[in-house]
Amino acid sequence: MAMKKESVGIELPKLDIRLMEVTVVGDSPLIVHAWSQKAKLEMLGKQMKQAKGAKEAKDPKADFEASLYRLGDGYGFPSVGFKNAAVTACTSVAGITKVAARQAFHILGEDVDVKGAFDGTKARNNLVRIEGTEPAMREDMVRVGMGTADLRYRGEFADWYARLLVRYNGNVLSESQILNILNVAGFAVGVGEWRPEKDGMSGMFHVATESEIAKLEAAQPRKAA
Repeated sequence: MAMKKESVGIELPKLDIRLMEVTVVGDSPLIVHAWSQKAKLEMLGKQMKQAKGAKEAKDPKADFEASLYRLGDGYGFPSVGFKNAAVTACTSVAGITKVAARQAFHILGEDVDVKGAFDGTKARNNLVRIEGTEPAMREDMVRVGMGTADLRYRGEFADWYARLLVRYNGNVLSESQILNILNVAGFAVGVGEWRPEKDGMSGMFHVATESEIAKLEAAQPRKAA
């Protein structure tokens, strides 16, 4: 006689998903370096075994403009850069592993579509809005390839801050833990080019205090949604 199968319900532990806004204030200039259309075209051409044309003359102004992450009415920086900094900082924070942190929170920004190198393609970037001073053109001497010297022109935000919208699982991390790892990230890891993680001093930040937030709001009120 066939046994009657009983349906067993599946019970999943409920996620405690929360949102919090964290304002971070730059402690050193933020240097940005987005992939330019020119660089992507050169990379694609090389991979597609296309004949290499003559090298174009350097255009510092164009290189600077191409280095910026643009929003419709301002500038941004990849949200994943702030998350990666916070995850890396967990090596300096007791009780929180990088694996746990990576799975426990996300930083949300504004989606922007960027034209791809191949015709008809695009990529979607998620950017955190960078507020403060306008970007200035920065010149740096770098070594490329077999040690050949080159000049690079990139955007630099001297005085900056950003509001990070953090979506997190309250079952894994608390609000105070997130604030702590972001604060450590700003000091020990940083974001952008020549940050502490890469033996530099740029892109450092700290979590803003209530009084700092009040001053920022007074100096630069939020734009209407």
